[in-house]
Amino acid sequence: MELCVALDLPTMEENLALVEKIKAYPVWLKVGLRAYIRDGEPFIKALKKINPECKIFLDLKLYDIPNTMADAAESIMGLGVDMFNVHASAGKKAMTTVMQRLEKFESRPLVLAVTALTSFDEAEFGSVYGEKIALKADQFAKDTYEAGLDGVVCSVFESASIKSLTSDAFLTLTPGIRPFGEAAGDQQRVATVELAHQEKVDFIVVGRPIYQAEDPASVVAKILEKL
Repeated sequence: MELCVALDLPTMEENLALVEKIKAYPVWLKVGLRAYIRDGEPFIKALKKINPECKIFLDLKLYDIPNTMADAAESIMGLGVDMFNVHASAGKKAMTTVMQRLEKFESRPLVLAVTALTSFDEAEFGSVYGEKIALKADQFAKDTYEAGLDGVVCSVFESASIKSLTSDAFLTLTPGIRPFGEAAGDQQRVATVELAHQEKVDFIVVGRPIYQAEDPASVVAKILEKL
């Protein structure tokens, strides 16, 4: 299991300062929608300058018509990131189109698909998708697997089920990890590192417990000990 640190601070300067503090540790860095819209490709280049060996997860959750998603995926190839994601609810055709577009490259980032956002509870998810979270997450994961992607973004609670339906090699990345019992905040389906291990999770995403700490490096070190 690997740790992915969410770079969700209000400014690029604060995010870069955080990365300076934790650059000695073997972690992934998650660049989300706000950071990328605000800071763009220069932010990714700045991360690589701090640590040329760092791995970057570009968390933009692409969701559009198939050709537009494939165009965006091809543009992402020029950024030098190591993983990016799309929305599984864009459909199997869209995901397949993305992967077909990437076939012409000798190497490519990992590509994951979001199943059910961890901010959803059952009631709100049902009002949008008309189904229980676990059932729909399984369906989205099967579509993702059949479309040739590398894995899914899901909550810890769906990880083991998804692997049983697809493959143990099919990756699961789980946000909403609270390693030391921190408050859930705006997440509904949160879990511990221990449960993530139990549910065969491959990547955990941790944000606020790290970047809100007085000593982020020590928190990263403690989480890595748990892994």
